Parts: sequence; structure tokens; C-alpha cells
Amino acid sequence: MEKKLKLMSWNINGIRAATKKGFLDVLNIENPDVMCIQEIKAMKEQLNEEILNPEGYKSFWFSAKRKGYAGVACYSKTEPINVFYGMDKEEFDCEGRSMTLEFDDFFLINCYYPNAQHELARIDYKIAFNNAIREHADNLRKTKTVILTGDYNVAHKEIDIARPKANVNSAGFSKPERESMDKFISDGWIDTFRIFNDKPEQYTWWSYRGAARKRNVGWRLDYFCVNEEAKERILNASIQSKIYGSDHCPITIELH
Repeated sequence: MEKKLKLMSWNINGIRAATKKGFLDVLNIENPDVMCIQEIKAMKEQLNEEILNPEGYKSFWFSAKRKGYAGVACYSKTEPINVFYGMDKEEFDCEGRSMTLEFDDFFLINCYYPNAQHELARIDYKIAFNNAIREHADNLRKTKTVILTGDYNVAHKEIDIARPKANVNSAGFSKPERESMDKFISDGWIDTFRIFNDKPEQYTWWSYRGAARKRNVGWRLDYFCVNEEAKERILNASIQSKIYGSDHCPITIELH
């Protein structure tokens, strides 16, 4: 019987806070082969053994140089062939923005894309990161399947946001960000969730204000994308909106 792989991604909005809200229970119950997390907001040396070495997993950490900010990490049942921390671009690597795990027949890139911020103060940095990570992924896809996951910090289309008209100039739904995502998709990348689900009101992030999650006034900011050539490997993709513990919820794919 062919083995299926289950991959999860979750912006946990602080690993220490998320652990107090049941993150390790989710890892245990969902039991993914690899869990990618973003916005860890911690240095490895600040974390206890329970977080660093949960049963059955190896963990890999790439923190921002600034304490309590950004950063990504991965938990994997299988030891990767290689782990690449960042992209050899100090302007992004200093914020712990990306990590790449190489396995036998695929690369898995875990990313925390920058937030463009109020009045798009960081839009140039965000677009520069988008271009750099796309170039990195395009180079890797020449040799094997590439899966690019994480918090992309953009709602790509109007269907991906509860209130598109009110947010047309907002960070995460601005024209430059959405055009950058258009370019990525047109370059031969597949948004896996939309293979299986074309319905509106499917979100992965909700503001803590105004009971937004209860009312489902959200944004879809988190994605699993694969190179076009690997589309047939994807068996399922879902949003786990019933899992709490962060302002984001986890997303999942299964693949051959």
C-alpha cells in the first residue's frame, strides 16, 4: 500500500503561549509527518525539553535575531536529508523568515512572509521577500517536488477575505501584494486548497477584536502551494478551523 504523507502548517503566534493553549496536544492528536510553524517568537535556548523534543519528532528552529519576534520551526518524524536555514540573504534571514527541509523526493519550504504593515510601510520589504522566496523555490523545483507553506500574509482573491471592499488598501490585501501572488501562481505554482474547495468563507486568520472568529469575519492568509508538475501528488487539502490556540488555525495537506 502506498504511503501517504500528512503535512501541517500553523502560525502559532508564539510557541510558549501556544503550548499553554494546547499546541502539543494538537501535534499529538493530529499526528502529522511534518508540522511547520511560524511566528515562534522565541529563541531555542528559551524553550524547554517538552517543546524541543516531543515524542516521535525531531525539531528544527530558526529564530529571528530580535527576541520575541517572527521565526519559524519544523517538527518532523523523519530526519531530513538536509535543513537549510534561510536563503543566504541577511535582510530576511535576520528575521528568521524561512527554512527548507529536503527529503528523498521533495523539498518543504516553511515561510513566515513579512506583514506589509499599516499604510504599507513595509511593502517594499514584503515584495522583495516574495521575489527572493519565489526564486529559491524555482531553483529547487528543477530537481524534485517543492512544497511551499506558511503564513503568506496575503488574502489572494476577494473570496479569501470576508470584507474585500473595506480592505482594498489594507496590508495583506493591497494591490501590490495580490499582484505578487498572481505572478507566483502564473509562474506554475498551485494553491492546493483551491484544488478541492472553491467555496467562500474559508479563512485561516481572524482578528482578536470584535468576536471576529465567532462571526467568521476572517482572512485566508495561510497556504500550501506546490509546483504545477507535482499537482497529482496532492490527495487532500484542508483548513482546520475548529482548532484553537492562536489567531490563525492550522492547514493540512496529504500527498502521495
